[in-house]
Amino acid sequence: MMCLLLGAAGTGKTLLAKRLQKLSTSDDVGDLGDIPPTLSTVGTNLTDLVIQKRKITVRELGGCMGPIWPSYYRDCSSVMFVIDAANPTQVSASCIQLLSVLSANPLATACVLILFNKIDLPCYMSLLELKSLFRLNDIISCAKQPITVLEVSARDGTGLPAVLQWLHTACGDRLATCRP
Repeated sequence: MMCLLLGAAGTGKTLLAKRLQKLSTSDDVGDLGDIPPTLSTVGTNLTDLVIQKRKITVRELGGCMGPIWPSYYRDCSSVMFVIDAANPTQVSASCIQLLSVLSANPLATACVLILFNKIDLPCYMSLLELKSLFRLNDIISCAKQPITVLEVSARDGTGLPAVLQWLHTACGDRLATCRP
């Protein structure tokens, strides 16, 4: 199963992927260890997660690759879209990118998870503020895809078990619908 990890540059996608991988291979959910070093992704990164004996590949696409993201949509069953909740100047650009992703025909049946990341920072916007700025209720009601919204911190691990659970459920549902 392929899940795309998308979002503007600097939203924390690489750290999120590394943390999810660590969580998926660890028996101790509370111990994420030290924060691994990351660099902005230029190109694509593949991360394999094993969630309840199911292998899910997360393909992270660099934020600077936005114009060519559509060339990766065909083989994906789910999308995680990351937004920096502590960067108000990035909100409008992220909203436009999200609307572009949701309107892409190859993703019409993909499950979508919107992640408001960096909630550990003191300057993060609340979920209520973000939903209002994005007009998220309108987006969700008009979208073809099922959309889930979570607040997370890839840095301290807040909300990451819920992301793994979403991946397991979204990809499990996708497998069930693909079987004869």
